[in-house]
Amino acid sequence: MSEERRQAVLRAIVEDYVATHEPVGSKALADSKGLGVSSATIRNDMAILEEEGLIAQPHTSAGRIPTDAGYRSFVDHLAASAIPDPHKRAIATFLSDAVDLNDVVERSVRLLSQLTRQVAVVQYPSLRESAVRRVELVRLGLERALVVVVSADARVEQQTIPLGEATADEAFERAVREVNEVGQGLSGATLAAALGAWAAQPGQVPWASTLADVVVGATRAGTVERVMFAGTSNLARAGSGLEADIIAPVLDALEEQVLLLRLLHEMADQGDDVSVRIGAETHHEALRSTSIVAANYGRDTLSLVGALGPTRMDYPGTMAAVRAVARYLSRVVEL
Repeated sequence: MSEERRQAVLRAIVEDYVATHEPVGSKALADSKGLGVSSATIRNDMAILEEEGLIAQPHTSAGRIPTDAGYRSFVDHLAASAIPDPHKRAIATFLSDAVDLNDVVERSVRLLSQLTRQVAVVQYPSLRESAVRRVELVRLGLERALVVVVSADARVEQQTIPLGEATADEAFERAVREVNEVGQGLSGATLAAALGAWAAQPGQVPWASTLADVVVGATRAGTVERVMFAGTSNLARAGSGLEADIIAPVLDALEEQVLLLRLLHEMADQGDDVSVRIGAETHHEALRSTSIVAANYGRDTLSLVGALGPTRMDYPGTMAAVRAVARYLSRVVEL
């Protein structure tokens, strides 16, 4: 029972400190949190929590604040929180209008930043090979055309090809129709073989082989591993908990995408629904005052979506928002 009570005291300290950014005293907890025990009992529990390294006293006669270990204990004891219905509707409404993968990523990162008031991070899907969803061909004069390939993971690749000579509208439209009929839903060697056989048919347009190569290449191109950010200004907002001299190194670390991608991959390897790295757990000095909450998205990728902010963050709300956006992104890239 005493262990459960101490966990309740720790939870109350974390929640109060996140809300006020002020050290929390035993009397304030006894008066406001309904713990059902006296302030003297709470002081005893706080002394034990301090001995265990879960809370600390920033200066004499002050209340207590959580340590990184305290935040970790708090997060580990959290039950999965549901995102509020208005946030669910905001995600569905805002992301449903996206036209391609780039638009989905841009909208997701902006929305997550707004929901969490943290720096939002979305890693582009790193899938290397995807099936064809649709091929479009747009004339660019008499001797050139733009090939647009939409893959099953919502990527859009574009390339201009030479037609070599004027092509009649009927032949042009037939080529577009046939390449979709032959290639739709295929990927890899199967796609290459099917389009190769199609291009070799007698009476085919002279640029059929070029078109086939472009379509196959587009599905194999994948996306260069990179991340997109939004909300870096949240680091400097009043009450963020980050001092001015800490913000600059954090921003520098964010610019080092190799560092961030390595960290995200490590978090993905944990296999958790939502992973959290707190302070020193990031293993990077510049991020020692921050926490990262991240979740995998997509069935066949190791891509992540996450939020970075001060260790003094709203962990339940941030974890719920990251989880919800990750689930929506998964539905999009798995279509």
